[in-house]
Amino acid sequence: MLRKLIPFFIVAITWGMLIWAIFFAMHLKKQVLKKELTTATIKPSWHKTIGDIPPPEGYQRMHYARGSFAYFLQCLPLKKDKTVYLFNGEKKQNQTAQFAVINMSVGKENLQQCADAVMRLWAEYWWERGDFKMISFIDNNRKKYRLQPNASRSQFDRFLTNVFGMCGSYSLAKQLKPVSMKEMQCGDVLIRGGFPGHAVVVVDMAEHRLTHKRMYMLAQGYMPAQDIHVLNNPLRPTSPWYELNDTAATIYTPQFWFKKWEFKRF
Repeated sequence: MLRKLIPFFIVAITWGMLIWAIFFAMHLKKQVLKKELTTATIKPSWHKTIGDIPPPEGYQRMHYARGSFAYFLQCLPLKKDKTVYLFNGEKKQNQTAQFAVINMSVGKENLQQCADAVMRLWAEYWWERGDFKMISFIDNNRKKYRLQPNASRSQFDRFLTNVFGMCGSYSLAKQLKPVSMKEMQCGDVLIRGGFPGHAVVVVDMAEHRLTHKRMYMLAQGYMPAQDIHVLNNPLRPTSPWYELNDTAATIYTPQFWFKKWEFKRF
């Protein structure tokens, strides 16, 4: 009788070992992924462009077509000095929000603030491509501001100065189209129109090699007018990467918080 039961004991032990091995592998994978997220810090060295900032361990940067707005954002040059300066040359009081500073003009007036920084990036992209008809914005009354064809650089700068004075987060939120967080793309904008409102722009994204989870990077301008800068993640200190988690209702940035349904697109 005992001999007849031996095969059943062998099968039971084999299945038990197999189940234990599966649970152990799942536990190990969970611990590895948890470690990757909790150690998603970047060494505080100078990176020449946004695309040079390394993604967290286990992630790889998403690649975009040369000439696209996303590619333009990834190639934005960064300053060696990580200090954010105001339009008048003074240092911003809060120097903890930024991971890096984008090397781009802020102008000499207190005009290029939050939504204005987003409009600056959009306009600079199309200016670089020479497609002036895409450089168009609306004010709160839906009056359109278009850059004239073949405008010179000085005319372009004056155009933006006028736009920054007449348009803002309230009008830009009307101009942009809603997009769900799960469909996020580099170049999308988190925006809350108001007086004041706020806006930040997605300037880079990365994807996990195994789980295909995504992370993203944000940049902002702020009040008073100041250098556009890449934001730190307040939930993951010293890292500029944010986890794309569409089950979380709120996105926290160093100086503002947004709801996940406040993503929009040009």
